[in-house]
Amino acid sequence: MTMKPVAIIAGAGLLPELLANECRRLGRVYVVVQFQGIDLDWAGGHHTEVAEFERLDSLFDRLISAGCTAVVFAGAMARPRVDVTWLDASSTRLLTAINSGDDTTLRAAADLFESHGILVEAAQDTLPDLLIEAGVLGQISPTVEDLDDIARAAEIASALGRVDVGQAAVVAQGICLGVESIQGTDALLRFVMETAVAFRPNPIAAKGVLFKAPKSIQDRRFDLPAIGPDTVKAAAKAGLAGIALAAGQAMILDRAATVAAADQTGLFIYGHVAKVS
Repeated sequence: MTMKPVAIIAGAGLLPELLANECRRLGRVYVVVQFQGIDLDWAGGHHTEVAEFERLDSLFDRLISAGCTAVVFAGAMARPRVDVTWLDASSTRLLTAINSGDDTTLRAAADLFESHGILVEAAQDTLPDLLIEAGVLGQISPTVEDLDDIARAAEIASALGRVDVGQAAVVAQGICLGVESIQGTDALLRFVMETAVAFRPNPIAAKGVLFKAPKSIQDRRFDLPAIGPDTVKAAAKAGLAGIALAAGQAMILDRAATVAAADQTGLFIYGHVAKVS
């Protein structure tokens, strides 16, 4: 099967680098798109196009000239500060969605690319092995109390997702210690690290879990929740017992290093399957 030339819209984190390397391994034609303000210290050996949010028409012209008929969105990207006096037609179309929730913004971006004949693909289509399977990864297993906290955190994350707010929650002993919003998972874990001690009912009981799952309203072609070694280290600093992800619906970046970090810090990583009521 012929693989379509693909544009990789590269945000922060490991995922866009993994995608670029896999495309190179497969012999697939690809272009890394680096928006101004995004630091891609790994991109030097890859075909890269630098883009500006205010000048998307120019980006589309270059991607079409490069033969790109597919696009993958990968990595975290903050909402840009846009100079509204400098917008071209495509950027103007996208501007109205930027102040909405993440899913609304990404759907608008997808519609814009597809209106130019560039179809959106999911990162997990190229890298299916990144998806977490059900059950325990590594040497540490969750306790019965941890499983209860995972179930509670999953309920909270589901509620957040329905209003397009976030994908994660931290729960200890049934108490919600924090939720993810636009600031992201790293900020959530810092908040828990700084504040949670006073709110755990029993200091020697369950320490708490981070749970991540996609929003129920989410287009699964982009922004699936993900963790990597740094997430594990941040969860350990926050005093948590482990991390749970929705099985088959979330990604582990650099699996070997992530599981090794969990084993070294005494945390579990668990692929959670919601019970059907």
